[in-house]
Amino acid sequence: MSFGRNPHVAKAEAEEQKAQCAKDAAGTERAWREAARQWDRAAERETDAKRRDEYTAKAEAARANADGEPAPSDDVTASTPSKLLN
Repeated sequence: MSFGRNPHVAKAEAEEQKAQCAKDAAGTERAWREAARQWDRAAERETDAKRRDEYTAKAEAARANADGEPAPSDDVTASTPSKLLN
């Protein structure tokens, strides 16, 4: 571990990857919840407000994924219905 780096960021990213590779629903949910917990821990240790807000948003998105809800997106086109499906 190097000085000045937040170790929980790497752990959270690893849990997200584990959630994406999980073969069953329970494993996926458990990994997303652990990722959210690690993002919260990363946010607690962060001194930069911008990164703290980013980590908090990632924790909320991971919890939404664990609950089976679509992740919040800043992309406007993702929230508008497609004309091709009508």
